[in-house]
Amino acid sequence: MINNFIRYLAYEKRYSAHTLTSYRNDLSQFEEFLQTTLPDSSVISASHADIRAWIISLVEEKLQPKSINRKIATLRSFYKFLLKREEISEDPTVRVKSLKTPKSLPHFVQEKELIQLLDQFPFPANFSGSRDRLVLEMLYATGIRLAELLELKTYDVNLYEGTIRVLGKRNKERAIPLPSSIQAVIKNYLLEKEKLFGSNTPPYLILTDKGEQGYPMFIYRLVKKYLGSFTSSDKQSPHVLRHTFATHLLDKGADLNAVKDLLGHTSLAATQVYTHNSLEKLRKIFEQAHPKA
Repeated sequence: MINNFIRYLAYEKRYSAHTLTSYRNDLSQFEEFLQTTLPDSSVISASHADIRAWIISLVEEKLQPKSINRKIATLRSFYKFLLKREEISEDPTVRVKSLKTPKSLPHFVQEKELIQLLDQFPFPANFSGSRDRLVLEMLYATGIRLAELLELKTYDVNLYEGTIRVLGKRNKERAIPLPSSIQAVIKNYLLEKEKLFGSNTPPYLILTDKGEQGYPMFIYRLVKKYLGSFTSSDKQSPHVLRHTFATHLLDKGADLNAVKDLLGHTSLAATQVYTHNSLEKLRKIFEQAHPKA
């Protein structure tokens, strides 16, 4: 039934390959737990107590509450699917509660550090150098997710209109404006790509040195390499650049709803987490400038 569920998510819900992998891994881990710990149970016949036992084991393994909650969400979707297909008569996740997660502020890179990296670093004047710079510029200038960057096709980039067309979570499409500075970076990269590989390459915008579609770990290593040399941020990942994009926009007075749409968030609450840093900045200005502060 796990395979049927994954096919349902892929073809009816049209979830991304990355999301499908996460769902499959969560369910496989739960199935393995049942087989080794509760052999009389199965994924189909699992009870509330079985699921609770798995959650406890994950807590004992010191898995982060956020990760555990994602696995709980996977089980909820899976048993909702089974209930709808009449494979089960009761949903064992009904009384399962998510764990409380400590609120953590998003990590971001200081504006001065990032501008210094993008404007002053001597990127090699070849395909690899232009590609590396483009990856950093795209993540920071557009705020797109790692998966969205990897799935971006060359024809999704409209240099005439100065926009990119991004296919986000649950296949929701959005257009994001491109600053004029990054348009020049894209043009240079496309020339280098054509010079090295010709026209016989995959349609994806970001390619590896071998001319293949980029993959998550490739981008992680690339971003970490550059941020590690130029920033004081504790975390150096593609998602940190997405956080940085949102934080810097709000610091400059951008409308919260506009930032929400650019990020592809479905809820304003998901975007509001970035306002904390802006409020802290305003508080410091207030304390420095107001006579009664």
